[in-house]
Amino acid sequence: MDGGSTDETAAIVGRMSAQVPAIRLCANPGRLQSAAVNLAAEIADPRARILMRADAHALYPANFVGDCMAALRDQDASSVVVPMINRGVTPIQRAIAAAQSGRLGNGGSAHRTAGASCFVDHGHHAAFDRAVFQRLGGYDTRFTHNEDAEFDVRLGQSGGRIWMCRSAPVVYFPRSSLSALARQYFKHGRGRAQNLASHGSRPKLRQIAPVGLLILCAASILLAFWNRWFVLIPCIYAGVCLLWGAWTAIKARRDPALFAAGPAVMVMHMSWGFGFLTFHARRWVSS
Repeated sequence: MDGGSTDETAAIVGRMSAQVPAIRLCANPGRLQSAAVNLAAEIADPRARILMRADAHALYPANFVGDCMAALRDQDASSVVVPMINRGVTPIQRAIAAAQSGRLGNGGSAHRTAGASCFVDHGHHAAFDRAVFQRLGGYDTRFTHNEDAEFDVRLGQSGGRIWMCRSAPVVYFPRSSLSALARQYFKHGRGRAQNLASHGSRPKLRQIAPVGLLILCAASILLAFWNRWFVLIPCIYAGVCLLWGAWTAIKARRDPALFAAGPAVMVMHMSWGFGFLTFHARRWVSS
């Protein structure tokens, strides 16, 4: 499902299709991943009962399809999700991968932490019961990000169950610059706010924490014009993140690139929180 790529994607898929006719390159005019998966569910062979999702920027294990299909069947699940292992190639990408792998960055999200296979509320999407996916209307294409979490809310409300298959982890390659990371997490924060507003849900602590940190740091900087001691609050926050990055670098065989994991965590927190607040600000203005 190609959303208008300008690299060699189409040519590569064309060569693969010549060798394996079952592989098809399909244009995704909606461009978003939500539109791509919905379109795939619609045009796939009518006999297909399982829908697999595999995104770019990732490597998939050889057992990915088999293990996900087995889990969907054996656990009588409606959906199967898998863990994400973050990996970087360039120094800054390695730092971002470390930030996304640590609890300070991911808040303990189930699909980014170790543990046993089990039923969960959300994870990195891998396989669906196609009939269930289509009955629920697929992904909500109003979401540019967080469409997976939004779908999982509706799936849970309908009585569906989501199984975390730990035996088929995906290796994910994150953004390769702090500016790209900031844009991504701004959209993640905005998407999460949209998701919560759509369903009237309450955010979890790890979801609201970046918003609180952003407000606290911004307010402290403003108050510092009245009393300079307030500047200690954002300094302490930055210090904690930088120390965490230094400790991460030391633990990882003294990889100096991972010192940048601290700034990456700060970018993630602040961008996520700003995206969350921006959604609600625009919603308030439009109302």
